[in-house]
Amino acid sequence: MSSAFPSTADALGDDGAPSAGRASLQPVPPRAVGRRLQGLLAAALLACLGLFLLTHWLAGLPRLDAAWRTKSSGQIELVASPLPALQPHVGDTLLSLHDGIAHRAAEPLLLLTSSRWLIGADERRRQTEQQALLDRAFASPQVTLLLSGGTVTVAPQPRGFAGLGSLYWLLSALALLVLLAGLTVPMAMPAPGHWMYAVMAACVGGNLLLIAIESLPGLGRPALPPTLAVPLNGTLDLATTAAGLTGASLHPVRLASAGRLALVTWSLVALLSLAVLRWTLQAWPVAEVVAIAFGAASLVLLGRSYRRRPHPIALVLSRLGLVLLATLLLLVVAVIASAEAPSGLRHTIGAVGTALWFVFFASLLLLVPFLLRSQRLLREFALLAGISTIATSLDLLFITLFSATPLTSLTVAVFASLGLYAGARRWLVSHLLGQHLPTAERVFDQLYRVARRVEAQPQLATELCTRLLRELFEPLEWERRAEAPARSTVLDDGSALLVPLPDLQPDAPFAHQGALLLRFARHGRRLFTLEEARLADRVVDQLRQAVAHDRAVEQGRREERIRIAQDLHDDIGARLLTLMYKAPTPEVEDYLRHTLQDLKTLTRGLAAEGHGLHEAAADWKADALVRLSAARCELHWRFQADREVQLTVVQWSALTRLLRELLTNVLSHARASQVLVEVVYQQDALTVTVADDGIGRDPQAWAHGLGLGGVRKRARLLGGQVRWEERPARGIVCRVHVPKLSAAG
Repeated sequence: MSSAFPSTADALGDDGAPSAGRASLQPVPPRAVGRRLQGLLAAALLACLGLFLLTHWLAGLPRLDAAWRTKSSGQIELVASPLPALQPHVGDTLLSLHDGIAHRAAEPLLLLTSSRWLIGADERRRQTEQQALLDRAFASPQVTLLLSGGTVTVAPQPRGFAGLGSLYWLLSALALLVLLAGLTVPMAMPAPGHWMYAVMAACVGGNLLLIAIESLPGLGRPALPPTLAVPLNGTLDLATTAAGLTGASLHPVRLASAGRLALVTWSLVALLSLAVLRWTLQAWPVAEVVAIAFGAASLVLLGRSYRRRPHPIALVLSRLGLVLLATLLLLVVAVIASAEAPSGLRHTIGAVGTALWFVFFASLLLLVPFLLRSQRLLREFALLAGISTIATSLDLLFITLFSATPLTSLTVAVFASLGLYAGARRWLVSHLLGQHLPTAERVFDQLYRVARRVEAQPQLATELCTRLLRELFEPLEWERRAEAPARSTVLDDGSALLVPLPDLQPDAPFAHQGALLLRFARHGRRLFTLEEARLADRVVDQLRQAVAHDRAVEQGRREERIRIAQDLHDDIGARLLTLMYKAPTPEVEDYLRHTLQDLKTLTRGLAAEGHGLHEAAADWKADALVRLSAARCELHWRFQADREVQLTVVQWSALTRLLRELLTNVLSHARASQVLVEVVYQQDALTVTVADDGIGRDPQAWAHGLGLGGVRKRARLLGGQVRWEERPARGIVCRVHVPKLSAAG
């Protein structure tokens, strides 16, 4: 029941390969645009003129200004009339009409202007005869009615525009809207699938017009005799589903058998249309069954198309078509099951259900071109029309299966439908229309995590941004593009999203590093919509702002560290230097000299913008050599790194103090003559080992004071662990292991 639906661009070529949005990336020549607009305007004017002429003709048809209804007994009752000749007969039963030759019995089928849902062949034949009787009776200037209260002769009057009824105006306006939408799409984006959409829209618009004509109130001359209305209904239904079946073989993936399938399908449509025209009442049910089969076959083709290439538009269209076909089958089952129900009630509910179903179909056709946009009004209208169709079908089923009164069945059907609507609305919007946005918590968590990593590793900014977008939208395919648009753009029927990647380097705050093309969101189960394009832009902008904010904060911290280092150097350093010159003993002077050296190392580290591991290791070695030499202790230094890494101030400070504290413990307690210091950095893991040959034993029995506690604290700050062990010969070895140095600090 659905397939040839339009969207923003032609996604796939004849071979089924992605076109990468060629229709949206290649501009249409202005002259071609002008010709299309002129053609669309001319078509719209012709459609409006045709509707006006049809309305004008219908307004001139004769009718009796009276309201009639079918009683439960199967008789036609006069309910109300402003005509003086009929007012005394309100409440009487219509027995017969004079057709110019003799009086003919009036049956309830006289009020039924459509034979669409008549089940039996005899019932369809009698409805045709009653409409022919009505046509002959209103062909003369006077209409003679035989009522239970007597015979009345009335002169029928033209309907006029006011006598067409509100339902006619609503349905005809919707038919015109659907027809214009069907013309607009292929004019804007010529493609075989879009032309099939235009055929479907034209046929659905035609059906809505037929239903509008059949809804004319009162008793009057039929606008269309059954011999014309029935073939029109059958042909329009066949053409609608044939266009859907053809479109499913062309879009979004052109199948290899598309040409042969189109030839067979439309040949069968032509043959069945001729059969309905020749054998109206006998061939029409067959045509309707074939039309439903075409609808089911289009769903099969869409499923095959999705398996060949998981284009989300195929999945969305198959879901829409499935719901459309399911509601139609529910209505058909309800009408067939109600064969024993009162004919008047069954015909009324069947006519209402038919009108609602075609309104549902039309609303989906209007909604599909806007799948990539947030059209809540159209979406809610489509849901309401679908639920109303279900409610009408349930009403008829409740009357038939449970022998409920009309009021009871209608109440139960309405409440059941409203419950279904309330419970399934979110699922319908998310799964049927393919719209699904990540939660704010998920976006914030991912954005925060990526911003932290970008600040720590700016060289991976583009890779991290790409990973963030992939986690948000879960595309089946992605690739980098050199050219970047100004904003995120939806391409290829909503199957692709082109997102500009920001250059997060500090010297290019508003530049782009190419673009990322994402295809088939949620692994081919969702369309990219304009909301998701805006979400991608917001995520990229927020990431850029977060990184800029972090850099501003870090700049402030660095300036504050420089100020503190300068104050320490100028104030405390000067005082230590004065005290060193005034030291009473050489030991005090030597202690103050070492303290001053430590202060210089600290202030230099605080003021530095970056600390390379190799440079830091050289400073650590020099500091250790000075301190151990003063204690007449020999230093054995080993350093190994598979690559250079930049240490943050937090990492540098923690490692510097950690190593100094370990050496202080050796000098204070171990009485060692030799100390081995080994620093190894491999595959982002850092291991610092300090081993001595002193007198220390059994580290598990040590009382961990401020010194050892400070070592553990700084190891945890780096995300690592510290462990003390006895050496086989004598002394203690301490190992500090940081498994992920890049993630620390």
